[in-house]
Amino acid sequence: MASSFFALLDDISVLMDDVATMSKVATEKTAGILGDDLAVNAEKSSDFLNSRELPVLWQITKASLLNKVMILPVAFLLSAFVPIVITIILIMGGVYLSYEGVEKIIGFLFHRGHKKQVKKIVGQSDEELKTQENEKVKSAVFVDFILSIEIVIIALSTVTESTILVQIIVVTLIALMATVGVYGIVALIVRMDDMGYKLIKANKSKFAATLGMGLVNALPWVIKTLNVVGTVALILVAGGIFTHNLYFAHDLISGIPKMLADTAAGLVVGSLALLVVLLFNKIKSKLLIN
Repeated sequence: MASSFFALLDDISVLMDDVATMSKVATEKTAGILGDDLAVNAEKSSDFLNSRELPVLWQITKASLLNKVMILPVAFLLSAFVPIVITIILIMGGVYLSYEGVEKIIGFLFHRGHKKQVKKIVGQSDEELKTQENEKVKSAVFVDFILSIEIVIIALSTVTESTILVQIIVVTLIALMATVGVYGIVALIVRMDDMGYKLIKANKSKFAATLGMGLVNALPWVIKTLNVVGTVALILVAGGIFTHNLYFAHDLISGIPKMLADTAAGLVVGSLALLVVLLFNKIKSKLLIN
């Protein structure tokens, strides 16, 4: 009886060790996507009325958890019975990520002077404000769904050689971290300016006022920095997907440093994807005119 108990403890210890090791690997692999997830959601969640920021963020967080609940079982079933589909989804997601990254770079280089049209809040009815809010939430949830698929698939791809139990535990932990961790940090970021204003209004000391002003001024820069980091991460993560899963690319990148190869692959595929989208939109617009 005692030997069985200690054998069980030993099995649990081995399992936890495997989970810890593979969780570390999976976290490293998904770090780029998590960085972009953080940047995208910080940008999308900072465009609401102050009184609605946290309620809206909680609404998006719940939707993000629901996304993970829907994606995880499907991913595990595909991995168990048709693993080739995981690789296909991974590559398709890589194309999307590289496209998004290149699109951001093009936008930064050539469209910096084009300011977004921002609708005035003053004078709008509660119904109009609610409609706008719902549209923004739907957009944020859709982006989260795409990124959630990539996070789960990339995490799963790092543990395909492990037992199914280790796969389930590791990928589920990464998925939860992607939601709780990312949206927890986003909540802090979008409330930076409010914390700053409170410190300024408190007028307790010169240091507090200076700190408050620093928080207010830092918010736009924090979001811009996250966008830059997220864009770089998109290209690198997407490129890594291509160089690792497309075996014909191995000969092309032979002898090239991994980071440079991943960057080149991400930029090339992203540029091709962007050209295809632009061509499709052009053809579509001509058909609509005719």
